[in-house]
Amino acid sequence: MKDSISKANMDDLQEILNLQYLAYQSEAALFGNKDIPPLKQTLDEVIEEYHKGIILKMVDTDNLIIGSIRAWEMKETVFVGKLMVHPDYRHRGYGTKLLSEIEKYCPQKRYELFTSTRSIDNIRLYKKMGYQEFDRRRVDDQLEFVYMERIV
Repeated sequence: MKDSISKANMDDLQEILNLQYLAYQSEAALFGNKDIPPLKQTLDEVIEEYHKGIILKMVDTDNLIIGSIRAWEMKETVFVGKLMVHPDYRHRGYGTKLLSEIEKYCPQKRYELFTSTRSIDNIRLYKKMGYQEFDRRRVDDQLEFVYMERIV
């Protein structure tokens, strides 16, 4: 059996949060600061996101969660967030598969996401998937977000 993607259930949320803490270490390293929101998120907050939208999980052949992505819809836009892949499984196309799959689960006219301007690999992936930059927002001296969209 190969790696598969499906909707997460409540029982998966703690494992997804654990993966998030691991996967976002590299993002924190870009800033030399572990005080970033994904590393401070609580299980209760993930449960809130679960009820607000959809969370997908990718499992390996041993049924361990190695990737995840979240999305929620508002009007005709799907907001995509928390795309993560276990560090040991990166650069195998799993981020691309998760992003493609969330668009299948949430068919809509417009998709929006954001990432740090320092996250070059993320930006490269999103551009490859047809996302285009439409805004940049500076948070502070260290952090600027690039907002990207894909119109279908």
